[in-house]
Amino acid sequence: MNISRTKIIACATVIEEMVPLLPEGMATEVLDFGLHLSPPNLRDMLQAAIDASCPSYDTILLGYGLCSMAVIGLKANGCRLVIPRTDDCIGIFLGSQEAYTEQVRKEAGTYYLTKGWIEVADTPFDEYERLVQQYGVQRADRIMSIMLKNYKRLVYIDTGHQDNARYAEIARRTAEKFNLRFEEVRGSNALIAKMLKGEWDEEFLVVEPGKTISYLDFKLVQPKIEPNPTPAASLQTAEKE
Repeated sequence: MNISRTKIIACATVIEEMVPLLPEGMATEVLDFGLHLSPPNLRDMLQAAIDASCPSYDTILLGYGLCSMAVIGLKANGCRLVIPRTDDCIGIFLGSQEAYTEQVRKEAGTYYLTKGWIEVADTPFDEYERLVQQYGVQRADRIMSIMLKNYKRLVYIDTGHQDNARYAEIARRTAEKFNLRFEEVRGSNALIAKMLKGEWDEEFLVVEPGKTISYLDFKLVQPKIEPNPTPAASLQTAEKE
C-alpha cells in the first residue's frame, strides 16, 4: 500500500478512532454523521467523494460498514475501494463483525454509544430536548417510548480514550433516564489497525477499479443476526403517533 496514494473517507465518529493510528502523510476526508439518517443521501455523498478523489489516489479506505445498505451500489471509478465487512460502525468500534454479532446474541435490543457519538450529539437521546420544546414533556416521553420500544440495553463502547470515564458516565445517566440497562464493554482498534496497515483479509471487501459493491459480495458466508432498527430512523413515524 502506497501511503501517499491512499486516502481515507470516513464518518466523523470513525475518523476519531483512526487518527491515533494514521500513517504519516495519509490523506483523510470526513463526512457528516447526520448523513446516516438518509442512506440514499449518504450513498450519493460517498460516491461524489470517491469520484472526486480517485484521480489523485489509487486506493480509498472507507470508514463505514454496510450502514443500512448505504454502501451498496458504490462504484470504484478509477481506484480501488476497501471497506470493513461489518454491518455498521459498531463492528468497527468493537474490532470485528464477530464481536458485534456476539453482542447482538447477548441482547438484540441494544443501543450503542461511544465518545464520538456523544460528542456529535446526533442520537435519539439528544432529540429528546427538542421534542420537549416542540411537544411538551408528556408527548415527548410518549414519542421516545415508541422509538425505544424494542430496546432494553444501552452499551457504552470504551475505545480507549483517556477521558473515557466522563463519557461513560454520560452514557450511564442516559440509560438511567430512559430506563435502559447500562453496560460498558471494551472496544478494539484491531480492525482499524489492519485496515491502515493494508492487511486486507476476509474481514474486508476489496473492490477493484470499475467494480460495484453488491450485497452478496459484501457479506461473509456466515448468517447475520439482524439488530433492531436504529431508533432515529423511526423518529418521524413516532412523532406522527
